[in-house]
Amino acid sequence: MLESKQCPECEGAQLVTTGDEEVVCEECGLVVESDVIDRGPEWRAYTSQERDSLSRVGAPQTKLMHDKGLTTEIDWRNKDANDRALGPKQREKTRRLRTWQKRIRTRGSNEQNLRFALSEIQRMASSLDVPRSVRESAATLYRQALVEDLLRGRSIESVSSACLYGACREADIPRSLEEMSEIARVERIDIGRAYRAVAAALDLEFEPIDPRRFVPRFASQLDLSEDVRTDAHSIIEDCTSRGLHSGKSPTGVAAAALYNASIRCGEKRTQQEIADVAHVTTVTIRKRYQEQREVIEEG
Repeated sequence: MLESKQCPECEGAQLVTTGDEEVVCEECGLVVESDVIDRGPEWRAYTSQERDSLSRVGAPQTKLMHDKGLTTEIDWRNKDANDRALGPKQREKTRRLRTWQKRIRTRGSNEQNLRFALSEIQRMASSLDVPRSVRESAATLYRQALVEDLLRGRSIESVSSACLYGACREADIPRSLEEMSEIARVERIDIGRAYRAVAAALDLEFEPIDPRRFVPRFASQLDLSEDVRTDAHSIIEDCTSRGLHSGKSPTGVAAAALYNASIRCGEKRTQQEIADVAHVTTVTIRKRYQEQREVIEEG
């Protein structure tokens, strides 16, 4: 509301500013002032495909690409600006340009290693089905690990796996080192060592993983009912209150609780079935099972 002005037509004082930055008299409807700046594009698009084809701005920066997505990409479809197929000579020229473009983007060994590590993070993140925000965080951690020279004496795969594991913990997404090891094709102990080095160098501090966080996913994969999940939660809570979870793998605790609960609820699954889902051994399940049985019997 602009109190200091009057409408030149009706001398009314009820002037308002609209969403289009026009000053309008509420009494007679006269547009008193109009100084509109259209900050949108000069073109019109009626579909998302048209909008993408007409837009002249690139994709946002991303830590998931070694160059942060700032370099030019040469399209692989071998078509010109009018979407017409290129001739044989043009295709050959484009192929050579594409080859040189790849070489320019990754000139040194450091850039090549970074590119490989980020592609590994993308691959593992896809297998783990984690959101893009976690992938970006993992890429950021890996870049920081490079600055701290944490790759010395360690493989790219182990450090990239450790960074993705750290990003999952930061986002409170339950993923185990066993899962990371299986997907990364790296020994669990190597990922654990790399993670401890990354956590120490970058001051990463997370609360211990709650075994209950694994129960819904494991139960879903085993096709267990809500009653089994609830009972498994109760078993874990009782064991946690007595400190039995301390120093033990959270996936092993969750697996044993589901094994116990499935028996109690009449939906028994074999130790091997649960071990396959939880990425633990049947020996681990039996040990945790006996510990939990003692707590249950003490009641």
